[in-house]
Amino acid sequence: MDLKYRQATREDLPEIIRMLADDVLGSTRERYETPLPTTYVKAFEEIDEDKNNELIVAALDGAVIGTLQLTFTPSISFQGGKRCTVESVRVDERYRGQGIGREMMLWAIERAKAKGCISMQLTTNNDRTDAHRFYANLGFSASHLGMKLKLK
Repeated sequence: MDLKYRQATREDLPEIIRMLADDVLGSTRERYETPLPTTYVKAFEEIDEDKNNELIVAALDGAVIGTLQLTFTPSISFQGGKRCTVESVRVDERYRGQGIGREMMLWAIERAKAKGCISMQLTTNNDRTDAHRFYANLGFSASHLGMKLKLK
């Protein structure tokens, strides 16, 4: 499969939101509707303007079939090492089970290395046991306890 990776454009937003909303957890927190809520456009603009953020799409024959976001965090710890956080990894439902998610993550790992990162991190919901296995098979380990505080 000849996937092409590129920075997302404003025109990609509907497809990205559709993929984010297309699972059990996403369907409860996303709003895939026409027109898209302006909060998505505002978030896209902030990400697009931030040199430490990349919203990426994976395209096959010009159609967006996957997405992920990479955030590069400079740090004083680890002797000034930079970390990459990957989040919002999604593959279009019609293409799941074909190794596309794995290919996307391998691309993301290489991107993080190219940006000089010393590690890559992610969080995955406790209920996503398939995702836990998926990331473990890529070499990720559950080395830390992740915690979140809802602010809104």
